[in-house]
Amino acid sequence: MIRTPLRPLARILRAREKGENPDAIERENRRLRHELMRDKMRVRAEGRLLILGVFFFAAFAVVGGRMGMLSAAEPVEPRAAVTGASIIAQRADIVDREGRVLATNLATHSLYAQPQMMVDPERVAKELAAIFPDLDEADLVEEFTGKRKFLWIKKKLSPEQMQAVHDIGDPGLLFGPREMRLYPNGKLAAHVLGGASFGREGVRSAEVIGVAGVEKTFDAWLRDPANGGHPLQLSLDLSVQAAVEEVLYGGMKLMDAKGAAAVLMDVRTGEVIAMVSLPDFDPNTRPAPPAKGLASESPLFNRAVQGVYELGSTFKIFAIAQALELDLVQPASMVDTQGPLRWGRFRISDFHNYGPRLSVTDVIVKSSNIGTARIATEIGPERQQTFLKSLGFFEPTSIELVEAPTGKPLLPPKWSDISTMTISYGHGLSASPLHLATAYATIANGGVKVSPTILKRDTAATGLRVLSGDTAAEVLSMLRAVVTRGTASFGDVSGYAVAGKTGTADKPKPTGGGYYDDKVIATFASVFPAHDPAYVLVVTLDEPVETSGTEPRRTAGWTAVPVAAEIIRRAAPLLGLRPVVEPEQEIGVTLVRN
Repeated sequence: MIRTPLRPLARILRAREKGENPDAIERENRRLRHELMRDKMRVRAEGRLLILGVFFFAAFAVVGGRMGMLSAAEPVEPRAAVTGASIIAQRADIVDREGRVLATNLATHSLYAQPQMMVDPERVAKELAAIFPDLDEADLVEEFTGKRKFLWIKKKLSPEQMQAVHDIGDPGLLFGPREMRLYPNGKLAAHVLGGASFGREGVRSAEVIGVAGVEKTFDAWLRDPANGGHPLQLSLDLSVQAAVEEVLYGGMKLMDAKGAAAVLMDVRTGEVIAMVSLPDFDPNTRPAPPAKGLASESPLFNRAVQGVYELGSTFKIFAIAQALELDLVQPASMVDTQGPLRWGRFRISDFHNYGPRLSVTDVIVKSSNIGTARIATEIGPERQQTFLKSLGFFEPTSIELVEAPTGKPLLPPKWSDISTMTISYGHGLSASPLHLATAYATIANGGVKVSPTILKRDTAATGLRVLSGDTAAEVLSMLRAVVTRGTASFGDVSGYAVAGKTGTADKPKPTGGGYYDDKVIATFASVFPAHDPAYVLVVTLDEPVETSGTEPRRTAGWTAVPVAAEIIRRAAPLLGLRPVVEPEQEIGVTLVRN
């Protein structure tokens, strides 16, 4: 920038020559310089004002826009930003085959404390102890007056409890929203559902995780947001499940049994329509596992899946079915039942003396151990093992419950000839009621292998063929005769043509070996309707005793069979089965003409 001098020499000399005042030139130049400086400062100031105006306009526009957005949005509590992975609390519902809710979520609140913010810790502790009787006032006072800055008080609150805590009015008591798992039907299907608990927890949410049953088996699926909130649909029928539980509980009490189990299965699809284990529990308040004692004594123990028992004479039908399939016998073939049957140092006897010979059909009808054992010796150990393995008695069931792998059958360490004989009538091999139901469903399905499932299935079983259709039909005819004129006469339900087999097995002692003299496992495995098999029902009672007579009776025909018959009587209409009057057998009459 070129600065013009205030007293330029040339002009000063000319002014002196003309006799003018040189100071006037300096004053004029100073005035012009000041005017130029003033103009530059005005332009600069105007530019700054313009920028400031634009800034204020943008700021007011942002504020106005934000206020407009807030006025159009729903009011919500502000949430502080936190680091770390977020907790996904949403969990899909579980429903029965008709879409009725078995497990769902309930919005609730947790209660926590920040003791440093409390006004009167002693008063707060006293009032909290009055609201929650399980809390100790002295312990609360110690926690509130100590050095802790955060303290969980209750993980779940009812609306009434929340209001009572709110009325205390202390700023140190705070609530956090969360979801809890709710089982609206209480104990119904408890062992199938299992239960849920909290995993990772925060004051704003908690992670709900499955701890047993289908809740744990399908935990990842139930928590996956990609499922779009679709429920997990089980094969259970809520109405049938309720009926089975009610009747089984009454039967268990009536027979003074310490436990019971029942499995109702669709023979075509393998779907479990009802599964009950007693005693049971409420999954809303799931108890802790026992710290000592036998696991099987806990209400958490699923007897239908985890309980492996010697199932007695219910196994006889498998030996007969295999012998028929191998063409070793026919239903009318006569079998030596003269007893006792001696094999080395072992002796096999029947419950009653059935005479020297019985037909194969009557071996099942009268439940002869000797007759079954003799047929089993014709089959042999190797072929017997292969057949029972094809029915699923060598591995845990494939049902979708996390407890299923623990229900592995107990097999003899050495499968000898005597093992073949005793296993043929249900001693020496222990399996679960679900194993038995699956095997009977395979027979009722025309000999096609059935796999059990707890999920709703729309297609029939497509397993391997274990028996021919003709053999399966002959076996069902024998099982029907067991009910009409055999050991399961109390199991006949008018209109539903029940077929089945009883089993009474001495209960083994938990320690020391041997069996109890007065304790049994009573089982009845049934198929109905026998003329068109649709369902299999297995009922097992632990240590039952029937005392209506002069002497206590423990056999399945007096204990498990009447309970199963009442279950069928109650459940069959709920399953959509209409009673059918069976045609009477024609009486052979010969017309004689003179």
